[in-house]
Parts: sequence; structure tokens; C-alpha cells
Amino acid sequence: MKLINKTSRMAALRGGVAVLALAGAIGAAGVAHAATTLVETGSSLLYPLFNIWVPDFTAVNPGIQLTTTSTGSGAGIAQSMKGLVQIGASDAYLSDGIVKKHPNMLSIPLAISAQTINFNLPGLNGDNIKLTGPILAGIYSGKITMWNDPKIAAINPGIKLPAHVIIPIHRVDGSGDTFIFTQYLSDSTPAWASTVRYGTAVSWPAVTGGIGANGNPGMVSALQANPYAVAYIGVSFADQVAKDSLGVAKIKNADGKFLLPTATTVGAAADSIVTTTPPDERISMVFAKGADAYPIANYEYAIINAKQPDTDTASAIQTFLTWAVTSGNAMKYLTQVHFLPLPAAIVTLSKTQIAKIN
Repeated sequence: MKLINKTSRMAALRGGVAVLALAGAIGAAGVAHAATTLVETGSSLLYPLFNIWVPDFTAVNPGIQLTTTSTGSGAGIAQSMKGLVQIGASDAYLSDGIVKKHPNMLSIPLAISAQTINFNLPGLNGDNIKLTGPILAGIYSGKITMWNDPKIAAINPGIKLPAHVIIPIHRVDGSGDTFIFTQYLSDSTPAWASTVRYGTAVSWPAVTGGIGANGNPGMVSALQANPYAVAYIGVSFADQVAKDSLGVAKIKNADGKFLLPTATTVGAAADSIVTTTPPDERISMVFAKGADAYPIANYEYAIINAKQPDTDTASAIQTFLTWAVTSGNAMKYLTQVHFLPLPAAIVTLSKTQIAKIN
């Protein structure tokens, strides 16, 4: 499965990206920095993109060293807030409560991604089985336990579903993937919204046979090792999912359509919120309205403290983030992790936030 396709359409839709990328490359290369080390940690979904970015960024900014680690969005947020790292990577924006207590913390979109719902059903992994938010909420709450449950069978006519117990896999680390997955469940299922709710960490209902895993790599490994399991996985791991011959579900969106994550469907979700994205850019595109909008899409965020301990660090962070939302949004990088570039209007908002770092 490829998220990034129809490249020409996306280039036209987000026409400002190429020009901004060129300007960003020139600007980044032209800034002289004292030797500065930046440390990034957090989202395992965003981690592969950071690793692709680093060699090209440091080639034009040799005075800035950037180290990256994958610890989960919850850790990225926490360590950035504590000043232990300069860049927290997160699939989740900061909550109202955090912003109220820590008004200097920023949520800056770097790119657009999505999440897939994957399964391991012997003989059926080649079929895009349909699933809905209420069905997934039922599975993860232990109310739907069998793959041939009438609710699943009713929306998958012609597919002989096995009479086998479902094994739900969830993240045990603080996770932006958990944030957007449980947000989808909350938005689509009132019972989930009033009990489990959503967040980077939730109190998962006890489900017999359920499995916990760390990071997206752990989710893929657990799914591959457990036939009849289901999991939520960041789209940057789509190539590994395909390599392991795991299934990708079609998910029901807010308009009642069952969709796979593609450039068109994830782009439609992003386009639906461009004009309503606030200056602080904390907004969800989960369960976005629109017939073609894939329901589990999101901005990928850098969580940054606007108040840095010294001007060299602040300048280095600004240089990297400006490069990331301009040059780093080039398709040559994003296609490798199945991401989409930021629309030009969102690049402008991100650059305005970046300018606040001092």
C-alpha cells in the first residue's frame, strides 16, 4: 500500500511547498552557527522521517548536530517540557491543560501523516476488511470478541470471516498513535467517549488475550507474531506491514464511506481543516468531515519550548524547524514514509510559531 501517490495532484494542491523548500534550503545554508547539539525524542511514527532528514540537514548546516531517538510521543512531550531535549516529536498536539500551565510550549506541525488499522487473518490479509469506530471500540472494550461477529460480518459480505477470538494489540507507552486512535473511537462511539475517552495514554479495558506493545515497531512485530490480531500502526511503517503481508482495513469515515489511506483521502482530511487551523495549530483532523476524508489523519508536531536557555540553541532550533517545514517537506523525503507535505497556509503558520523561539 502506498499513501503517497498522484504526486502531480499533491504538488498542485500544495503548490507553495516547492518554492518554500528552495527558499528554506538557501536560508538554512546561509546561517552561520556556533557548534550546537540538538536532541530530539518522541514519536515512533515521526522517527523514520527525522532519520531521513538529518543527513541532508546537517550537510547544509554543519554547525548543528541533531540526534534522534524513538521513545513515544508521551515521552517526547514530557522531556521537551522538562528541558531534557530541545525537540519533542509527537503525533498529538498539547492539551489545553498543558498549554494553560506551560504557556511557552508550542505545538508546531512539520508534516501530515495517518494511521492504519491492520490485521493478521490467515488467508484474508489480502482483503481490505471493513471496520468502523464502534466495532473497533467494541473489540478494544471486550464487547466484540469474535472475528465472525454479526456486526463485522454485516459490513463484509462475501468474506468468510473465521470463528476465532480477536486479539487486540495496544500501545503501552505514552503514544500519539494511541491519542489519534482513541480520538477516532471517541468521535465515532459515544460509549467510548464517556468511559475510556482519549489521550496519549488511556486506561485500556481488560480484554482476555489482549496484548500491549512498545512503539510502532513493537506493534508490527506483535501483529506479525499473533494470527487473528488487530492493531493500530502509524503509516510510516506501511512498508514493513506490506513486507510482513499483514492486512490493511478500510475504515468508516464521518460521512459513512469506507476508505484506505491514500494521498487523496488523507489530503482531503487535511484540506478540510486548513482554513480552521488556529494560530497555535492545535487541531484534530481525526474524523474530519467530507466524503473522501480518511478518518485517522493528523499533523505531526514538534513540541518546543519557546524560551530556550541561550541564543545559539534557539537559533539552531529555528534553523532546523524552518528547514523541516520547507526543504524537508519535499516529496523526495515524504514519499519514503508515506507522509504528505504541509499546505502553504500551514507552513506560514508554522513559521510564525518558529519565530517565537528565543
